[in-house]
Amino acid sequence: MKVLLLEDVKKLGKAGEIVEVSDGYAKNYILPKKLGREATNQVMNNWKQQKASEANRKEMEKQQAIATVKDLETKVITMKEKAGQDGRLFGSVTAKDLAEALKQQYGVDVDRKKINLKDPIRAVGNYSVEIKLQAEAVGRLTVQILPQE
Repeated sequence: MKVLLLEDVKKLGKAGEIVEVSDGYAKNYILPKKLGREATNQVMNNWKQQKASEANRKEMEKQQAIATVKDLETKVITMKEKAGQDGRLFGSVTAKDLAEALKQQYGVDVDRKKINLKDPIRAVGNYSVEIKLQAEAVGRLTVQILPQE
């Protein structure tokens, strides 16, 4: 019996593959546990349509992430922090603070884990910080830290 696997099955195959299994194995294990479906024409067409729509959705998300990064590269995030006379901050600016500033200043919601800040910012000045929304959507943010008056 030909079966379209819906999930990975050890020693048999990965999700999306069509495998030939014995009728008993399919009827007693694969089908009841919903690990696969019998590979009929209708099931195969539905699976192809589902995969195509998923690929289309991922491509749209990728394009949107690239556009967002290009837009953010042209903007400057300005933050006012308490600082001493020598320019050192009382505390530090972290990726979480940068994500909140992005949302507050430009209305762009970015997860703090997507902002690659090696060390927290601890001094007044201008900084360039990497942002990676997806594998292809990588850019640099310009951050300006000013002393609070």
